[in-house]
Amino acid sequence: MATTESIQKAYIDYVLTEGQQPKSVYVFAKKNKMAEEDFYSFFGSFDAVEQSVWADLTLKTLSEVRAQEVWSQYSSREKALSFFYSFFELLKSNRSFALYSIKKHRSLGTLKVLEPTKDVFENFAENILNEGIETQELTDRKFFSKRYKDALWVQFGFVLNFWINDDSAGFEKTDEAIEKGVNVTFDLFQRSPIDNLFEYAKFLAKNSGLKEKMGF
Repeated sequence: MATTESIQKAYIDYVLTEGQQPKSVYVFAKKNKMAEEDFYSFFGSFDAVEQSVWADLTLKTLSEVRAQEVWSQYSSREKALSFFYSFFELLKSNRSFALYSIKKHRSLGTLKVLEPTKDVFENFAENILNEGIETQELTDRKFFSKRYKDALWVQFGFVLNFWINDDSAGFEKTDEAIEKGVNVTFDLFQRSPIDNLFEYAKFLAKNSGLKEKMGF
């Protein structure tokens, strides 16, 4: 009996062997001894299969990192780092598929294959960022705070592209890219001298009579 996982595995095996998607669902189903309707009961297209592979890798990563005993003690920054390290460690065993999938969709001018992954990632990012704001680890900036998750997604895309082109042993350069990239991003989320400047400007605006009273 066909399952989501069996279809994913069969699809990955096919594209990595043939270098392209099957000509049709009928051909794919026949090759894997399943009824065509069995395929459609799980997926509407081959692209949907690819999307599910990426999204499931993300969900599996989240399940693994959240199961760590120290997870609840982590800061927002540490949770982000843990996710990034774990995701790309898990992706190593699926590198051939990842290279095929990203390069194929990039040649089409779009990365729709990552759309479900983005939804999962941004939900995770929003949760840990809100935790960081509540604990005052991160600065709650009017208008900008809601965009923090977008900045993390951009960082995810950057690291993924870096990893695809990384030829270092054990992808150690990718680990370095994660450390530097995520830390810099979170540094921007924290309070800075610019925030102090804005607060000072707001103070002066509310106390506009101060200038006249002091004679300058």
